[in-house]
Amino acid sequence: MSHTATVAVEVKDQTAFEQACKRLGVEYNLNETVKLYDGTTVTGMTVRLKGWTFPVVFAGGKAHYDNFRGRWGNESELQQFRQMYGVCAAKRQAQKQGFRVSEQKLKDGRIKLVCQR
Repeated sequence: MSHTATVAVEVKDQTAFEQACKRLGVEYNLNETVKLYDGTTVTGMTVRLKGWTFPVVFAGGKAHYDNFRGRWGNESELQQFRQMYGVCAAKRQAQKQGFRVSEQKLKDGRIKLVCQR
């Protein structure tokens, strides 16, 4: 039996966050305070996405960032990070429950996870 899921991603698993950053080859910090362009400061896990002027901060269940309507960062890079984080977090949880997990990149860019006992 096959199941397909669409998942909203809240970044809170530090290990999955690190794994996603390493797989994408981007710089990260697990606890950093960043001053955003509007003057607010946010502390949380940060990632410096490729081509982005400023880091993205994940804190309080939200992603905080400045990309000035795409001029300071392509939104697709953030979506790619969220996807990779979701893959890493899902794999970790499935493995904790005793599943073997394999992944397959689909032609349209999505990633398929297969869990087996």
